[in-house]
Amino acid sequence: MAHLSNTEFQPLNIAVLTVSDTRNLDTDTSGQALIDGLQSAGHTLAERAIVKDDIWQIRARVCSWIASEHVQVVLITGGTGFTARDNTPQAVQPLLDKDVDGFGELFRHVSLSEIGTSTVQSRALAGMSNGTLVCCLPGSTNACRTAWNKILVEQLDSRTKPCNFVPHLKAAAVENCGPRS
Repeated sequence: MAHLSNTEFQPLNIAVLTVSDTRNLDTDTSGQALIDGLQSAGHTLAERAIVKDDIWQIRARVCSWIASEHVQVVLITGGTGFTARDNTPQAVQPLLDKDVDGFGELFRHVSLSEIGTSTVQSRALAGMSNGTLVCCLPGSTNACRTAWNKILVEQLDSRTKPCNFVPHLKAAAVENCGPRS
């Protein structure tokens, strides 16, 4: 499987979406944790947004990024619990071409040592759509750090062997896709 890794780092264009009825850019520590992680790893923040926990607002934003020539990965934080307002999985699941079943399983496994059996209440999931990896993470800042540090940092690194997600992602358009809010 050596063909699924590369000897050189390939920076990706990653969009970050926070799903919340209460957070704003100043209080969005979870989205910021993901941004800090992706930038320190050498990736580019393609865009950042915050939307209300509403199925249609979530879908609209995620669809625009999936359709974009620039966005290769979408990281979503929030809305993955069990309250009446937690709608992220229902919003995102129909948009996916393929599920990455192991993502949610691995996230719950690595979270077990941090939060015990409460990890079963996470509906973290991931999938591919139009050459874009879409990951849905809990709204907790610690959960975002766990997902980044224990799963995403390696799987979004083209040098990770024996395989990683980079060869499965669409090639980003050549023009620079700097951060937008």
